[in-house]
Amino acid sequence: MIGKKYEVFAGSRRDFLKAAAIGAAGSAFGPTAGWSQAKTLGFMHESSFIKPFDEYFQKKLAPAYEKATGVKVNYELTSVGGLQTRVATVAETGSGPDITLNFFTWPFLYNEKYIDVSDIAEEAGKKNGGWYDAAKEAVIVNGNWKAVPFGNVGQIMCWRQDWFHEAGYDKFPDTWEELLEAGTKLKAAGHPIGFELGHGFGDNHGWLYPLLWSYGGREVEPDGKTIAIDSDETAQAVDMARKLFKQTMAEEVLGWTDPNNNKAWLSEQISCTNNAASILFVAKRDFPDIGKVTQHALNPAGPKGRFHILAPWSHSIFTHTEDKEAARAFLRWLMQPEQVGAWYAAADTYYAPFLHGFDNAPMWQSDPRWLPYRDSLATSHLPGWPAPITRASTESVAKYVVVDMFAKACAGASTKDVIAQAKAQLKQIYGQA
Repeated sequence: MIGKKYEVFAGSRRDFLKAAAIGAAGSAFGPTAGWSQAKTLGFMHESSFIKPFDEYFQKKLAPAYEKATGVKVNYELTSVGGLQTRVATVAETGSGPDITLNFFTWPFLYNEKYIDVSDIAEEAGKKNGGWYDAAKEAVIVNGNWKAVPFGNVGQIMCWRQDWFHEAGYDKFPDTWEELLEAGTKLKAAGHPIGFELGHGFGDNHGWLYPLLWSYGGREVEPDGKTIAIDSDETAQAVDMARKLFKQTMAEEVLGWTDPNNNKAWLSEQISCTNNAASILFVAKRDFPDIGKVTQHALNPAGPKGRFHILAPWSHSIFTHTEDKEAARAFLRWLMQPEQVGAWYAAADTYYAPFLHGFDNAPMWQSDPRWLPYRDSLATSHLPGWPAPITRASTESVAKYVVVDMFAKACAGASTKDVIAQAKAQLKQIYGQA
């Protein structure tokens, strides 16, 4: 397996990057013989939270590709939060970069504007140990791969080891009930939990959808049509969220968006939150004392299992691309083990690879606290699961149907009323009014 190949890099991440960069200049071109006449390609990304990630592409990968093929790749970066507007504009006007980064369900939203890249994705899977099922969930539209998966910016539990220890816990609680018990003690000791309940981008979804699923709740049945939110299982999840809010959190979390829990963590106001790896990255860099006591864990389990939110990155080629073969050749080259492995390593573990070949890559060995982000891939799904991704399911996320259902209950509304409101919204979204 490819994973075994990467185990030979027992040295530092820097050694691995150096080895990969050397290979990048001339390896893996067999499958891409017959280069096109294109001289430039536009490759659009959002500026990464991990600066070395963008720098590695700009300073290593792009020059290596140009040297080997004569094709210059222009790496166009948008500001944080600005990529979707740019992608929508490019898709609508049919002009602009050739290849784009996607988040979440964009391959479904822009299905008609993206070409089929099934052969590239399947080849990458064969050469890199195979794809996680979660990767396929994020990009296969009507049987066709409309994007090549890249990695996941996971959302898991971030917890203060020292404060949990003081409360009598040497490991993170395994279930929601156990977390409720621990959180109640922590709040009494002046260390509340802080989970986002406002209209943010990811940290609300990161714990609320997994909570819903872990109790067996769902918005829509797998048929993609039958509204299923009104159930005993949903009610149990809502009741647990209310208990967690009242017994373990401060009221202000009702208005939190994504930056708030990070700030609260780094100012030592909370003992646990649900977040991407950014908290530990910043803590290790700027707040070393906090970094030393920051730990990660998988989400708690409910009666129906343990779940995590899927926050995928992938790459698509626009249909307006003049030289599609040139774009396809570049993506094929980028996903060769030498290139993509080095790019993953440049970001440490922030983008958990969707390829099993990197399950034991050196980057995971740098700090065992990153490992739950890798392990969460096996139980990660997109919002709307187990129904297929559609415009309706995407609209539900955009309108915060699930988030608001939980938030209203935490704010004082009855379980029956918040579920009824969510059901009415879903019926309208799915055209069943």
